Amino acid sequence: MGMVEFLRDLPKAELHVHIEGTLEPELIFEMATRNGIAPSHASVEELRAAYEFSNLQEFLDIYYVGAAALRTEQDFYDMTLAYLRRAAADGVRRAEVFFDPQTHTERGVAFPVFMSGMGAALQTARTDLGISADLIMCFLRHLPAETAMETLDAALPYRDLFVGIGLDSSEVGFPPELFVDVFDRAGAEGLHRVAHAGEEGPPEYVWAALDSLEVERVDHGVRALEDSDLVARLAADQVPLTVCPLSNVKLGGFARLEDHSLATMLDRRLKVSINSDDPAYFGGYVGENYTATQQALGLTADQMVTVARNSLDSTFLDRASKDELLAELDDYVAASAELS
Repeated sequence: MGMVEFLRDLPKAELHVHIEGTLEPELIFEMATRNGIAPSHASVEELRAAYEFSNLQEFLDIYYVGAAALRTEQDFYDMTLAYLRRAAADGVRRAEVFFDPQTHTERGVAFPVFMSGMGAALQTARTDLGISADLIMCFLRHLPAETAMETLDAALPYRDLFVGIGLDSSEVGFPPELFVDVFDRAGAEGLHRVAHAGEEGPPEYVWAALDSLEVERVDHGVRALEDSDLVARLAADQVPLTVCPLSNVKLGGFARLEDHSLATMLDRRLKVSINSDDPAYFGGYVGENYTATQQALGLTADQMVTVARNSLDSTFLDRASKDELLAELDDYVAASAELS
């Protein structure tokens, strides 16, 4: 068995993927056509060409253009199921998927529309694809914190459809401390808490996510390496870091994938996983992230198994469900060794 095949089928979890960031240009055009919306670009090819950008803000600008095609329950169903099919083909056994309700409510698409569509797709995936999946609702940090609280209030009637909250969008200038109240409220509601920190923002944002927001996972966290005390804490507490290598390169965090710090993070015993972030825009779903990162950094099969193990153990599943997935991983690795 070759390394590419081994990594593709390696049982894994994806913990950092924005469902709106999985919208491929072809699906955007299909949605625009059936909803009677004038496409933002003249062709699929022109739209795909617009997926070239050099920083986070340029990406967000085109990201919101794509999300505008989402109008109906069917749109959200189709988008979510298309991603889950790709994830299942990449060996994903568990997906904890971000969604941004404010991206939709701000343009008049209400909670019943997107929650029903995404929820139905998750159920289809469980029954037809054998993949476990849940949603994590993210707040857009560039919007006022009080709107995040309003969004949480509007979401609570759909509490059975999401397991946690997160914080995403433009990081610099919007520190985690702005969102303490809404994270405290979510914690009181029994929701898991994660936040983007240490992607473009400094290590201080990671500290704040841990201490002010009391997050259970840090999304990205690559800039944590700039602070040795922070690295020591993350290693000691085994805080999961959901790293997105191709995204980091696409957005200019690293000049080349060969320069990525993931190998160093593993060497320092940080609990890192590999994820795709916004794969339609960043050039690869989770399978591509695994294979490209392994090749660029020369990671061993054992290191890649550690990454997959970290991902499964960092999910918000109960202990018994985690152990079942970890046992499946062990069985896969053992069977692969016999074939090699």
